[in-house]
Amino acid sequence: MLEGIDLKALSQVKNLPVEDQREVLGLLEDLELAKKKEIARETFLGFTKYVWPAFIEGRHHKVIAEAFERVINGDLKRLIINMPPRHTKSEFASYLLPAWFLGQNPEKKVIQTSHTAELSVGFGRKVRNLVDSDDFKEIFPELALRADSKAAGRWSTNQGGEYFAIGVGGAVTGKGADLLIIDDPHSEQDGQSIDAAVFDKTYEWYTSGPRQRLQPGGAIIIVMTRWHKRDLTGKIVKASTQREGVDDWELIEFPALMPSGNSLWPGFWSQKELLALKNELPAPKWEAQYQQSPTSEEGALVKREWWKRWERDRPPPCDFVIQSWDTAFLKTRRADFSACTTWGVFYQPDDDGQTRPNIILLDAYKERLEFPELKKTAMEFYNNWEPDACIVEAKAAGTPLVFELRAMGIPVSEYTPSRGNDKVARVNAVADMFASGVVWCPETRFAEMVIEEFASFPVGEHDDLVDSSTQALLRFRQGGFLRLNTDEEDEPTPYRKRAAYY
Repeated sequence: MLEGIDLKALSQVKNLPVEDQREVLGLLEDLELAKKKEIARETFLGFTKYVWPAFIEGRHHKVIAEAFERVINGDLKRLIINMPPRHTKSEFASYLLPAWFLGQNPEKKVIQTSHTAELSVGFGRKVRNLVDSDDFKEIFPELALRADSKAAGRWSTNQGGEYFAIGVGGAVTGKGADLLIIDDPHSEQDGQSIDAAVFDKTYEWYTSGPRQRLQPGGAIIIVMTRWHKRDLTGKIVKASTQREGVDDWELIEFPALMPSGNSLWPGFWSQKELLALKNELPAPKWEAQYQQSPTSEEGALVKREWWKRWERDRPPPCDFVIQSWDTAFLKTRRADFSACTTWGVFYQPDDDGQTRPNIILLDAYKERLEFPELKKTAMEFYNNWEPDACIVEAKAAGTPLVFELRAMGIPVSEYTPSRGNDKVARVNAVADMFASGVVWCPETRFAEMVIEEFASFPVGEHDDLVDSSTQALLRFRQGGFLRLNTDEEDEPTPYRKRAAYY
């Protein structure tokens, strides 16, 4: 912090008398403190660091701070930030931002909302206490709380500014806002509800209440974790793209795990911790809350409920095993994964007592791989499962992979979609198999990954597992499977392949 200081002259301080040294060092400390106050007054991150010394800065904080500053400066009027839990979402939006905004604009009005009134009032108390603190007064000495207005959820400044806290669903009649802050409008109960209409109620409240209380030229900031395609972010974004004349929003989204696989905030959340959390959570919850990528049954060609659940710890005896690869180009390409699914064909009676072929997902894998890694992994998966059919789509790294595997003695079938037979057409071609109840999945993490991709297809971000699965299911539809000799019915049928999932 010694900008503008002659360092050569500073080095001579030690030659001064002790009392003079102390005076010079005291002046330098005062200068440094004054600089920190100036930065805190002018920048949101500077303010954050001044009043919150234990703050651990992450890359996403810089992006958020810059966006907040554009809002305060009047350059941005509508802002949505979607981010995972425990990434300082509420500390920034509901605690630090309103205080800094009122410091910058002591005459203006703030309405702050969260999913419950209790939570909103709690934030109101924290903001009030911050505005009344010595640290805040050092930065904004002209701002103070009005002596007769210090309630936790409703208070005023000495310059006519107002702060009002309210829960989602509460009345805002008679209140105006220069800045409307909506922080996590959906509760945990809303997010776990099987009725998506609960999200519609929040949107209806927003449009009929807070949105109408905005002052001319006022700004709206929504900071939340995603829950569903129909949550507040989803409804607002959909409205802004489908109707003319609505608010123009800037959308910023932060996944907990970046496309590179690295943690968004490594200073607080390690990659190892996030991967462990990913493995523990159901796939839909992880994708929505932590990756900001909720899926929806709306428009899905294959519904989640169409999958038959195999609830035993071991897969059934399989007469025929299909392994299918969908390959990508290079590991460094952001959106490209190589995916492999392994399926087993087994027979069981249907509702009419007729024994018919069924198919079960035995394994699924998806990763960004360079070609040498891809070849090695493909060989390992083949040796592990010994499939009767190994299918590789003839695209990207698939063509050289076919050549390499055949050179190693592995019989591989190339899959080349016919002209006009795009991804959607191929999924439609197998969708009836799911609906008829012949496609099974185990209660495993890898199965959830596949189910989730199908549930979000064709609008999901990735479809690598869908492509791989579709190839296998199209092969299943062809039939032609040889059953094992069943002369000795009284003997238990051995597992032909590995008997446990992983």
